[in-house]
Order: sequence, then structure tokens, then C-alpha cells
Amino acid sequence: MRLSSRRFLAFFALAAMASTAAHAEITIGVTLASTGPAAAIGIQSQNAVRLWPATLGGQPARYVVLDDGTDVSQAVRNLRKLTAEDKVDALVGPNITASALAGLDVANETGTPLVALAASASIVEPMSDPRRRWVFKMPQNDSLMAGALVEHMRAHGVKTVGFIGFGDSYGDSWWKAFNDAAVGNPAIVAQERFQRTDASVTGQALKLMAAKPDAVLVAGSGTPAALPQKTLASRGYKGVIYQTHGIGTLEFLQLGGKDVEGTLFPTGPGVVARGLPADNPVRKVALDFTEKYEARYGADTLTQFAGDAWGAWVLLDDAARRALAGGAQPGTPAFRAALRDALEATRDLAVPNGVLNLSPQDHQGFDARARVMGVIRDGKFRYAGQ
Repeated sequence: MRLSSRRFLAFFALAAMASTAAHAEITIGVTLASTGPAAAIGIQSQNAVRLWPATLGGQPARYVVLDDGTDVSQAVRNLRKLTAEDKVDALVGPNITASALAGLDVANETGTPLVALAASASIVEPMSDPRRRWVFKMPQNDSLMAGALVEHMRAHGVKTVGFIGFGDSYGDSWWKAFNDAAVGNPAIVAQERFQRTDASVTGQALKLMAAKPDAVLVAGSGTPAALPQKTLASRGYKGVIYQTHGIGTLEFLQLGGKDVEGTLFPTGPGVVARGLPADNPVRKVALDFTEKYEARYGADTLTQFAGDAWGAWVLLDDAARRALAGGAQPGTPAFRAALRDALEATRDLAVPNGVLNLSPQDHQGFDARARVMGVIRDGKFRYAGQ
């Protein structure tokens, strides 16, 4: 009888432990530029976060979302609060490169995986830097998108190009990526820079036009990227305008108006899902998210940034399922480490903007399936084909 009671108590204890484990809550901390100069980007990310399911890896999930105001210092304070006070299992964000770079130390010091929503490859390269061991990134690397631009330019007879980019890490990264991809074909005949907060770029536009390039590449993001293009249009420039995937906001379309019609840009498949060929490997996943997003926010509202934020949930959901299988419990350093390892082992995972294959050498993980060419037509982002 005593033995039977002990067995019963042991069984009850194990069942209680199993029940607790089955309902352990995974906490994700999110910092976004919901206000400030990058709000057009951050709001799109926030919209997607609001669609995140209430579970991760089959477990209940809690999301703590903070606004960093597009301020690097505030982004770091948010990340430190989320790790120290909210004891999050992983971090998502920030939206801008400077803030994401500043978050490397927080992720490394606290041993917390961070999935950045900013674009520059410098966030995850070089991987020889131990701080980057904890950091992953959703948006495509600039080099991947620069390659798409160069291929399009060569295929359409663009021999010379002028470059105007942000005077910060975003512009620097694009200047390097585009140079490396072009290798003199097309030839870059002028380079100018501007600040996100500039009210005029007339001087830079005139210098670009003086070089008489076949095309101009504007390396900016959000609404500030419209200023050089509008200025060139007002000065009568008739060449082709290319932009980066950073323009994918509705506000850019509204501010640019007729001056941005015909703009060519590389983009993730999710932005132009309905126009993709039937055999595109991401089309189904991209369309599923497009329909989910538009059901909440309206037709033609999906952007690259919303797709990236949804992709972050898909990535964490997949990794959390595998991390939990090892027995580590959410809320512990062991689980954060297991989640980091699971993220790094992600294979053939389709998200709205591509297919992810991560490794210790690559914490971004997209290949050519993550890029297509888009065009602005009738005030909308559309698939441009080849």
C-alpha cells in the first residue's frame, strides 16, 4: 500500500510538472520605431505584430511591445528594460540599422536572441564578432538586393548611374553593396549624400544631373527617400529612377505621388504576392499573409516591413518548437540558449519575403528566392517581372 501511494504521488508530481511545462509562457520583447522619422516603417511592423498568434512553438506567448521613437538611445533603453525587467526569451526589432547595431551589446551581454527588423548586413556581419552570435536579421542583405538592381540595369541597357544615399550607415552599406555588385557595369558617374531630416537636396540633384547618368539610384528608406526623386523630377530629369527595398511604405507612395510613378526597386516577394508567377516558391506563403493582413488593414496595404515582422514570428515559432523539445523551460538562460541554437539551425523555412536557411556563418539566410523586381504603377507597388 505504501509503495502504491509513493507511486501515485510520483505520478501526480510528474503530471503536475508536465502540465506546468505544457503551459509555460514564452515572452517576446519588441521595440519598434512607431513614432519619429522612421514611423512609416515601424507602424507597418507594429500592424503585423498585432496579427501574431497567441502561441509560439505550441506554447502560450506574451508580447511586450515598446516604441523607441526612432531614437537609438531609447531603443537601447527598451532592449535593456525588456531583458532586465520583463525577462524576455527573445527580442524583435529595432527597425533602423543604427539602433539594431547598438543592440548587439545588449543581446550578447544578456544572452538573449535578437531578430532585427533593420536592413543593413552590418547587423549580422562579420560573424567573427562574438556579439553577433545572438543576433539574426529578417530583411534581405543589401548585397542580395543590389545584385537584383544591377542585373536589371544591365538587362535594360543602363550604362551609367548616379548614386544618392543617406549620409548614415544605411547609405554607407548601400554604397558598398552597389559598388561591389556593379564592378563598373554600370559605371557610377556621381555620388551624393543627404540626411533623413533634410528639407532640400537641390544642390545634390543638380550635381547628379550634371553627370548625365542613364539612371539614378536613391539609397534611402521610408518617406525621406522621396525627396531626391521629387527634386530630380522638378528639375526635369528624364532618366530611370531606381530605389532600394527600403521605400516599401504607403506613406512613400502618398508623398511621392506622380513623381514616383515608374520607380523600379528590388523587393521581397510578399510585397507583390498577387503578381508573382505560379511557380514562385514563396507565392503561397506570401499570398496567405497578404490575405490575412489585408483583411485587417485593407487592400494594397501590405509592405516589406509588415512581411518582415510576420516572418519574425514564423521564424521564432519554428525555432521555439525545436528548442522546447530539448526540455529547457521559457524564462531561463537555458531556454534562451536553446532558442538561439534552434534559430541558427533553421532550414528551408518559407516566410513572406523568402526562404530561410540559417547557419553559424549566416544569420540572415535568404537566397535569390527572396528578391524580385517591383515597380510603382498607378500609385501601387506591383510586380515588374524580369
